[in-house]
Amino acid sequence: MVDGDVTDPTRPDTGIPPLRIGDLTVPLPIVCAPMAGGPTTPALVAEVGAAGGLGMLAAGYLGASAVAGLLDDVEGRTHRPYGVNLFLSGPDPLADDPTGLRARALADYRSELAADARHGAVPGEPRWSDEEVADKIAVLAAHRPALVSVTFGDPGGALVARIHGDVGVPVAVTVTSLVEAGAAIGSGADALIVQGIEAGGHRGLWTDDPAQVAGGPRVPTADLVRIIGAAVDVPVIAAGGVTDGAAIRSMMSLGAAAAQLGTAFLCCDEAGTSAPHRHALLDRTFSDTVITRAFSGRSARSLRNDFATRHTAAPALYPHVHHLTKPLRAAATAADDPDGINLWAGTGWRAVTEGPAADLMARLTAELIDGP
Repeated sequence: MVDGDVTDPTRPDTGIPPLRIGDLTVPLPIVCAPMAGGPTTPALVAEVGAAGGLGMLAAGYLGASAVAGLLDDVEGRTHRPYGVNLFLSGPDPLADDPTGLRARALADYRSELAADARHGAVPGEPRWSDEEVADKIAVLAAHRPALVSVTFGDPGGALVARIHGDVGVPVAVTVTSLVEAGAAIGSGADALIVQGIEAGGHRGLWTDDPAQVAGGPRVPTADLVRIIGAAVDVPVIAAGGVTDGAAIRSMMSLGAAAAQLGTAFLCCDEAGTSAPHRHALLDRTFSDTVITRAFSGRSARSLRNDFATRHTAAPALYPHVHHLTKPLRAAATAADDPDGINLWAGTGWRAVTEGPAADLMARLTAELIDGP
């Protein structure tokens, strides 16, 4: 699809309100979640925008130069608005480890992974990264994203001000509680992405509590939207467990300005989702999901595969664990082994379909207008 092909879904007879954040206006209240690690591609971002939604490019795990290349690709495909998501690393969990307990836990987990490694792989080298956030903002300033979102922490007033000043766009902050929402507003957030427990992939918790399997309270998306939407004056975008137009309408009836969908797009033709991940979703290879730290050291929802089941005691040491397991996951992907990779998926994963992103967007739009 090219930009000129999309019919304006804000025409008066649809009754669908556009998404508005500051000076940004998007025809449809549909955001395609930024899915780091491969699933989000420039083609997917462009197709969602062409259909009237907002595609979000995932900049997590990537260096600034790689992000620049992806931005060039997106902007070569579309003139429609798109967004970019940044990960906030937070402090290195091993930097403040006076007793050495965390370092020992990481060493123990590495030994566990090495003893159980498959496909000829060995664990990688653990490390921390600042995600090159400052350099990435400089890259964004040389391009034309319409929104910047951040995940895993409070950006703070200085970072928000820099994005406002250098990039000239609104900032959306991922939150999972009313406390986080209040802090984000205090930092100058223009919108909040309110993520509930149903969401696939990493939880957006600002602090991943090692004492809790889920890293924090298990609050449903609808409850968070209702509570946070009533307490703030900025647009709220619902994220978690939303896979169809009816769910989008439901979230909007609770006060959300839009919904962010990730799992629903995983098997679109334009997504970079790996073959074993696609097959696991479409073939219903696994029966349910689980929140686990086994793959990255941060609580995340995945299909309950063998890797997640075997490694239930993974330490809360992100991103060190992510780098430990990266070569193991790469080897499993190459071997087409869904039991050895992170199969990120939300609780609504059974609704996933394959086909062009344009078809999914058309269905979601029709459901928004006419009902399922």
